Amino acid sequence: MAAVALSALVCAAAPSASGSSHREAPAITETPKVDGTDFYMFRSYEPGRAGFVTLIANYQPLQGPGYGPNYFTMDPDAIYEIHIDNNGDAQEDITFQFQFTNTLRNNTGITLNVGGKTLPIPLRAIGPIGSSNDPNQGELESFTLNVIRGDRRTGTRQLVTHENGGQAFAKPVDNIGGKTFPNYAAYADSFVSNANIPGCNGLSRVFAGQRAEAFAVNLGPSFDLVNYVPIEGASAPGANDTGGFPGGIRQSRANDDLVGRLNITSLAIEVPIACLVGSGNGVIGGWTTASLPQATLRDPTPTYTDPTVDGGAFVQVSRLSHPLVNELVIGLPFKDLFNAVEPTADAAVADFVTNPTFPAILNALFRGPVNQTLGTNIPDLAPNNFPRNDLVATFLTGIPTLNQQSTVRAAEIMRLNTNIAPTPQATQSTFGVAGDDLAGYPNGRRPGDDTVDITLRVAMGRLCHPVPINGVQTALGLCQPSNAPVGTVPFTDGAPISARELQNRFPYLNTPLRGSPRGGQ
Repeated sequence: MAAVALSALVCAAAPSASGSSHREAPAITETPKVDGTDFYMFRSYEPGRAGFVTLIANYQPLQGPGYGPNYFTMDPDAIYEIHIDNNGDAQEDITFQFQFTNTLRNNTGITLNVGGKTLPIPLRAIGPIGSSNDPNQGELESFTLNVIRGDRRTGTRQLVTHENGGQAFAKPVDNIGGKTFPNYAAYADSFVSNANIPGCNGLSRVFAGQRAEAFAVNLGPSFDLVNYVPIEGASAPGANDTGGFPGGIRQSRANDDLVGRLNITSLAIEVPIACLVGSGNGVIGGWTTASLPQATLRDPTPTYTDPTVDGGAFVQVSRLSHPLVNELVIGLPFKDLFNAVEPTADAAVADFVTNPTFPAILNALFRGPVNQTLGTNIPDLAPNNFPRNDLVATFLTGIPTLNQQSTVRAAEIMRLNTNIAPTPQATQSTFGVAGDDLAGYPNGRRPGDDTVDITLRVAMGRLCHPVPINGVQTALGLCQPSNAPVGTVPFTDGAPISARELQNRFPYLNTPLRGSPRGGQ
């Protein structure tokens, strides 16, 4: 039953929540430093670390490798948080709160004496950087990490410390280039810290810094009214033949707008499972948020340390668990509100799940071309089982016997059954549960899970047809094949991703692309 339920969850949740969330709401485009883009939550599959859960919250979308001179420091006025609900009431029981500080060396940065005048240089470094606090580095970035139990604002707050007792963690400079960093991978690895989380037995690991983007998506053509035929054109993914749908797109990195082109900033923490599950049933819910002070006044004479005057309570401006919810599910007038509210308010947007518009968009775009190509007369490509109660049950409440928590409250949070063992990197399916891999999306989410393809296929009704469960085609009974006439079509955006392309160790995402020489790490 657990396998059946989990397969149901992947199929049901994906159309409402898969992919990434870059610039997904009007207001967040104005504050990219606090724009959450991806949230990963999974049993650690690094060898020897199966007793841990890895949490990764990505921020600051679309980082060009050479986009200097300031690159991508975090916002010191903001707080960035990862929340864990371990009993199902859609309220945080544990919060990991990151807060960043940017400082200039000697309050000026690197200085030079030019013609008798000592002046700060305009760049972050004046020579190669090989370690934290390198004397060639003029701007330093660090962060503190607190664990909060109970309400994120009023609960019990305790400082997470280094293994050696230090209270601040250093953040590496972004990958400026090969001349500045002769060995950036080794440099960045030195910032992975063992950490003591109060109330947890055993050491955790923490890292905050730039990483290579891992979300594979055919971004530009997809938002250009899906300007390609979104059906597998090869006989099998990666086969590079023409044995699939006539004119259909084939898997190629050339179809990808993010992986291999752009970077991201990751806030990553690896925590012992026992520290997260509490007294619950082993299923945890998670999401990430960023918040800014309620009031901001722009100083007409700004300084490096005080460009604005901020005050008031922190106000949530970004929220993310399952990806692409705000991009492809929530209606345009409600996107900023969704970013601002807590999961306990999600019942108000249930209509966007029970009557999703994304399948209707695909139907409007492709019904005519599909019928013309196949010589058919299918009246409606989109599933017609309204309301989509199967999506509500699996996406907002969890699935009984699989990843439903001990208390059931409808909320858009990612759920991970920590009782399911991690799948080793070499045998992970990019389709997660739909690929008969119970440790993958949407039982949490791993960096190598191809959530876009899952979204396209399930949005068009894959759930209504038998699905493979432990190698056996199984009807889930949540809707019928007649409800989804193209439900078995292999929809894809043509942008592949695999765990084998990523690191097999914390923090899992690859070394960021360097600014110079171009095209490498």
